[in-house]
Amino acid sequence: MHPFERSEYERRLERTKDRMREEGLETLFLADPANMNYLSGYDGWSFYVHQGLVVSLDHDQPVWIGRRMDENGAKATVWIDHENLRSYSDDHVHSPVDKHPMDFVARVLEEMDRDDTRIGVEMDASYYTAKSHQRLQERLPEATFSDATLLVGWVRIKKSDAELELIQQATELSEAAMQAGIDAIGAGVPESTVAAEIYHTLIEGTDEFGGDYPAIVPLMPSGEHTGTPHLTWSDEPFEEGDPVIIELAGCRHRYHSPLARTAVVGDVPEEMGRVGEVVVEGLNAALDAAEPGVTCEAVERAWRETIARHGIEKADRIGYSMGLGYPPDWGEHTASLRPGDETVLEENMTFHMIPGIWTDELGVEISESFRVTATGAERFSSFPQRVFSV
Repeated sequence: MHPFERSEYERRLERTKDRMREEGLETLFLADPANMNYLSGYDGWSFYVHQGLVVSLDHDQPVWIGRRMDENGAKATVWIDHENLRSYSDDHVHSPVDKHPMDFVARVLEEMDRDDTRIGVEMDASYYTAKSHQRLQERLPEATFSDATLLVGWVRIKKSDAELELIQQATELSEAAMQAGIDAIGAGVPESTVAAEIYHTLIEGTDEFGGDYPAIVPLMPSGEHTGTPHLTWSDEPFEEGDPVIIELAGCRHRYHSPLARTAVVGDVPEEMGRVGEVVVEGLNAALDAAEPGVTCEAVERAWRETIARHGIEKADRIGYSMGLGYPPDWGEHTASLRPGDETVLEENMTFHMIPGIWTDELGVEISESFRVTATGAERFSSFPQRVFSV
């Protein structure tokens, strides 16, 4: 069930340890399921309970820690030796007072002689709770804790050829699902029916491979709400003249390729068409600016200066590093395409550029996922860049 060769996981682990040394860390405890997957291969819908991965400079392999009923799932998906799988009993789950999974994690760290080391933890990760941190501090009073939220994220930012291949396969799913969604839209068709067609296509996949569940559900703000991103669908039917934004991502072995387009039931209103043309022009200007050696803020500047010539301003970031992900996000939380981000682009970094325009009157999203090549930027998708009339 491993999507990568063992050697790739070992390279990832060594790069992570190099960064740990740079940060003065002897131990790393990861709770972000994407980081757990990246270093161990573990893949299961078990992140609703506490789990984690320990990386130690003194140990050749990571140690997986999770719920006992999930240990067989670890055996089925990880590359590490099964002796490095440690599981806690079910009475630790949602126990109100006397037991907590971090008590077990602390015992494992003690057994590994990690209890008095400098331990990096993901203070801002979605699945590392305040209670978790408090409990670890109480159980490991000799340890020194440090915030290492983005340590593995910065290791992940440059993709291997094998990762890029999975993102390209995810793109095939994205394009098929986007076309299915656009084809399903029509006056009298419930929004939920369109969402169902999108989901069906994302999961059914192609003749060669199937799809995985995306880290974010298809987003479908419509009607007067297209200026409000991050809304999903309702069961209301589309009406003639309704605009709708579709943002989705194909997912292949947890690697994503996000894609957004805008459509209108019937003719595209003149102003929306104009804004759509500006978005496309600015999007491609930013893509043209992306190449190794330039900064994230320089890429965003190309977009901002282009749309300014049309009297349009946008204050939000226009993109972010993306790839491997679990709910609630396919973004890597590292580099962003926005003013002030001086991250220098390097070959095989991957981004989702989504320079949407949202106002009280309308919204237009036309996005592209791309990778930085040796000479510039390359779109993963070739889906048409326009506002669609359906």
